[in-house]
Amino acid sequence: MLHYKLIISYDGTDYAGWQVQPTRTSVAQKLQDTFHDVFGQKIILYAVSRTDAGVHALGQVVTFKTDLNIDAHSMHKAWSARLPLDIFIRSLELVEPTYNPHAFVKHKTYWYHFFCERPLPFAQRYGVHVRQPIDLEKLQNCLAVFVGTHDFRSFCTGDERENTVRTITAISVTFVSEYNVYRIAISGPKFLRHMVRRIVGAALWVAIKPEMPISVLQETLLAKNPEHALAKAPAKGLTLYEVVYDPRL
Repeated sequence: MLHYKLIISYDGTDYAGWQVQPTRTSVAQKLQDTFHDVFGQKIILYAVSRTDAGVHALGQVVTFKTDLNIDAHSMHKAWSARLPLDIFIRSLELVEPTYNPHAFVKHKTYWYHFFCERPLPFAQRYGVHVRQPIDLEKLQNCLAVFVGTHDFRSFCTGDERENTVRTITAISVTFVSEYNVYRIAISGPKFLRHMVRRIVGAALWVAIKPEMPISVLQETLLAKNPEHALAKAPAKGLTLYEVVYDPRL
């Protein structure tokens, strides 16, 4: 069997997330079905991140294996030609059978976009319009609470049985003038499900309320209890931007 690595971009608006679902179309299902339609073979795709329904990706890393005897360039070209316009294979290459997309991840970076004014029509699918005034300096300070190594049990689904300690190496907020949007970039080696959306939602919620102290976030983090009233940001604003691997390995 030959092993391949893909880097994929997709607009997640019309999909039930990355993972194959029993009754709804997912990104992985669409890719697998299209491969079968083109080459007559079934494959199973394994991704570095199982993005949720409505979440987008620019640099999703995926692997699969097949005994199809065709060069990578021809496979890439034929497969891509049959995919819908909201899924794009950026690269396809042959890798060693031992390659694991989860191994040696240095960091993943997620982007979360929010608009302070009504967005342009072609941009609105990729960010959330926040209608209340936002204290941007306070937002930066809110997000800084989460940098470092913490137990993020308060900021995940609450169903995790695994260790919920994670490390966030960097968080920044920048303004992208081309789209009149603010971009929150969050980086770390590994994230829990809904972790980024719950962190961003909580920080934005505190930043739009002058009477709400930043200490609420610190207290919630230390409580290690996901049952709280802080907001979770909508899926449409979240994009998996890139996965960076340790170059020494």
